[in-house]
Amino acid sequence: MTIRDEIIWRSGIIYITMIILAVALFVKIIILQSLERSKWEAMGEKYVFKTDEMPAIRGDILADDGRLLATSVPYYSVYMDTRSSGMSPELWNSNIDGLCKGLANTIGGQTASGWKKVLTDARKRGERYFLIKRNVSYSTLKKLRELPLFREGQYKGGLIAQPENKRILPNRDLALRTIGYSRNEIDGKKVGIEASFEKELAGKNGKVLKQRLIGGDWLQVNDARSIEAVDGNDVVTTVNIELQDVAASALRNQLKKHNADHGCAVLMEVATGDIKAIANLKLESDGEYYESYNYAVGESTEPGSTFKLPVLMAALEDGVADTSDIVDTGNGTVKFYNKVIKDTKEGGYGKLTLKQVFEKSSNVGTSKIIYEHYKNNPRAFVDRLYSMRLGEKLNLQIKGEGEPFIRHPDDKLWSGLSLPMISHGYEVRLTPLQILTFYNAVANDGKMVRPTFVKEIRRKGVVIKRFDTEIIDPSIASPEVIKKAKKMLEGVVEHGTATNLKDSEYRIAGKTGTAQIAKDNTGYKSGSRIYYQASFVGYFPAEKPLYSCIVVINSPSSSVYYGNIVAGPVFKEIADKAYSTIFLRDYPGTEEDENKTVNPDAGNGYRTDIQEILRNSGIKYNKNGDDTWIATREIGNTVKIVPLETNEKLIPDVRGMTLRDALFLLENSGLKVEFTGRGRVKKQMPEHGTRINGEMVVSLVLGV
Repeated sequence: MTIRDEIIWRSGIIYITMIILAVALFVKIIILQSLERSKWEAMGEKYVFKTDEMPAIRGDILADDGRLLATSVPYYSVYMDTRSSGMSPELWNSNIDGLCKGLANTIGGQTASGWKKVLTDARKRGERYFLIKRNVSYSTLKKLRELPLFREGQYKGGLIAQPENKRILPNRDLALRTIGYSRNEIDGKKVGIEASFEKELAGKNGKVLKQRLIGGDWLQVNDARSIEAVDGNDVVTTVNIELQDVAASALRNQLKKHNADHGCAVLMEVATGDIKAIANLKLESDGEYYESYNYAVGESTEPGSTFKLPVLMAALEDGVADTSDIVDTGNGTVKFYNKVIKDTKEGGYGKLTLKQVFEKSSNVGTSKIIYEHYKNNPRAFVDRLYSMRLGEKLNLQIKGEGEPFIRHPDDKLWSGLSLPMISHGYEVRLTPLQILTFYNAVANDGKMVRPTFVKEIRRKGVVIKRFDTEIIDPSIASPEVIKKAKKMLEGVVEHGTATNLKDSEYRIAGKTGTAQIAKDNTGYKSGSRIYYQASFVGYFPAEKPLYSCIVVINSPSSSVYYGNIVAGPVFKEIADKAYSTIFLRDYPGTEEDENKTVNPDAGNGYRTDIQEILRNSGIKYNKNGDDTWIATREIGNTVKIVPLETNEKLIPDVRGMTLRDALFLLENSGLKVEFTGRGRVKKQMPEHGTRINGEMVVSLVLGV
């Protein structure tokens, strides 16, 4: 073969090979664009785009009158796109020094030169999503937007601000442990109403599309595939802020006075079981008292003398004793086997009626009555206690209820001492709320109702679920026994162990309790110190009970530990406040008022919420524009919607708004807010239209 033929042959092979490759490439393109198109598009999107959750705004927790107990306010995570497409090198170089100086002054963290170094390094790395700071308030964000470079916006200046919602408690630690925590932000647990009503409060997260940037960061992009989040519902509690404030303040002062370890106070509405106040305070290492555990719900301890009420009611119900029976308490001591039980009065009380035994809280008298009548049949006594629902959990709306315990003759630790010990509140464990529920049943003529913390679930102001009063037992004892029990409880305050609680305006019925308690693993005594628990539980007004209350104070100073002195004053202060509100309740309107048909006050605020309220109420309204913030005007049978003017340099007009909307609008304007009252905003100071100047505070007066 000649050289010419060899060249032609080789060229032909190359030519044919190229044709084959071209055809193969063309076929592959056809396959990719048609047959495998969806596969590769999906794979491309998987690595370039992703769908993340868009968190829903958590619902509010409200007091019984609608005031905020917990709400979510916006905070921001601030990032910088150091390689934003509109950011020229000239713009960067001429503004970076001013930006870094502003960052050092506005959010700190490091010096201006330190900021310049980290931002310059981030730009060299091509970072598109460099974190500046998390949890930035709106007022700080406004200052950042005025800084050199950042004031050019996201496209040229690279400023990215992503909103996040932060949970706040407008009343600080008031009922903190009952309200609870929405995240694992305090002690790693979800507790209280926040935890128990998580499903209702959380809402439903939406979906948002994000695009992968150079360097591996992700940036949110607008896309039709994004799904709006559904915000959570509001939970309306039974808690009354004024009564809660009094309970917490009175408890804190008494704990400090007696240098106690911890304590709790609960106020319950007799007929409904609504918890109007619940305070739990614990002495911490800094010497102050905080809400760190819900003792009222979760701490199950030996109650001491407050347990004498169900004990003597059991004897009355079984017909083995009556309130007029005489008991000889002798010199104030009685011995059962190797255990000596004593009364607090030196020399004893001598002969007492059963009613007086209860009023004087005689351990000797109570133990003699129970031992004499039940020593041959202890099972009948304990079963009677169980029949009054004392051995059952209350199955509360919030989690963490302590386990009740009453030693039973079938228990392997039952002994000859068990009857006399149970008679004055030992070998028994109950939580304060379980004891209160029993006393509340006596006040309620025998009807035991379940304690209630939450009354309603609302969505944008409309009730979607209501929790009615639940009856645990229609009658824990016969009417005759309930009547006698009430007389005994009234006698404790009239001429028994709690005469210091007598009041000329109204009558209190209740029982003192003083118990030695076991401390950790040291038993009832640690060295020379004996640990005590002082309590008082009862109801008022005695003749027509409206509220029941319990106060328990744990480990007061050894010198003063009696229930009437330590716990009684807290009960009295709470009772005084509650009683003062009884006659200030709204009176029913006239027949003319009841038959009058008017449009409800839609108020001013967030457009979506107001329109939904109007729709759900069946009220006609005229839609006007699409402004986010609106005001409403009533014109005949129609509500007219008008835009609410806002200016970022002026204080907005929040009159007629709910507290939640007012807080959102004012705090997003960089203003701090103080408020009093309940309902909608009636007055604001400074007035709307005032120029915002520095860290201003706006005071709101709310009214119905």
